[in-house]
Amino acid sequence: MAIHHFQPTHYHTALGAHEPVLHIESGDTVFTTTVDNAGYDATDTQVTPGGNPQTGPFYIESAEPGDTLTVHFDRILPNRKIGRTATVIAPNVLDPGYVAAEMPAGGRAEWHVDVEKWTATLLSPQTQLGAFTLPLEPMVGCFGVAPPRGQAISTATSSTHGGNMDYRGFQEGVTVYLPVFVAGALFHLGDGHAVQGDGEIVGTGVEISFDVQFTVNVIKGKSINWPRAENADYILTAGNARPLAQAVQHATTELVRWLGELGLKKRAAHILLGQAVQYDMGNVFDPAYTMVCKVKKSILREVGVWE
Repeated sequence: MAIHHFQPTHYHTALGAHEPVLHIESGDTVFTTTVDNAGYDATDTQVTPGGNPQTGPFYIESAEPGDTLTVHFDRILPNRKIGRTATVIAPNVLDPGYVAAEMPAGGRAEWHVDVEKWTATLLSPQTQLGAFTLPLEPMVGCFGVAPPRGQAISTATSSTHGGNMDYRGFQEGVTVYLPVFVAGALFHLGDGHAVQGDGEIVGTGVEISFDVQFTVNVIKGKSINWPRAENADYILTAGNARPLAQAVQHATTELVRWLGELGLKKRAAHILLGQAVQYDMGNVFDPAYTMVCKVKKSILREVGVWE
């Protein structure tokens, strides 16, 4: 269980079978950095073209197709003081009549990010919001492994391999589970947000660069279909597709399967989710939407399938 410090020198805007930047073992921890969605680093200098550039990929030595890779986000910390957002809600999230007749002009907003006060404060443009301030909720917008069948999939979208899911629940302390499709898994991550509302409905969070620490583990012979995760309170699954209904189907089916693996028979799992399931909306801006299906661990403890 080694600790690695890695400083990236180049980035990728597609998740695929790129040359690994570092070979690590199951159980290892990595300290690294990410740039923001436009390729700006901790000094607010553009060091690579935009498009959700990814740090990595990291090759995990024992990972093989059919395994599951777990990644624990040990630390996710903004490493500069300026974040940026878009300012107009995506047309596909609004009624067509509103888009045609009432849509405001676009543009960018700048935010002051203060990791000591743990806040993001609107600096510009000047609006009636004034110095609008929100607590920080740092999250990783885009991460995943190399997809199957030799594909290289744009960081603008997502699928079974992960990708640009923009789910605000992918925060520090969360463990994510990803299916392994290629030798070494080839884990990528980037697109940090200091804050983001559900759905990333303006197409951005408060985009910023990060200092990141993560720890990987390989579950041998364990095959999953879609990204999974757990935090202190929930287990959850992510479905990525368009239309949104298909993303709901993927996420719900994956959670039913997970409950079955935990020991719940199908009828019991269906009854439980029917009254206890919760849904969170991930990305509804990009080519594939993300829906998260989750259930409380406390409920699973009550029925005897979680310790």
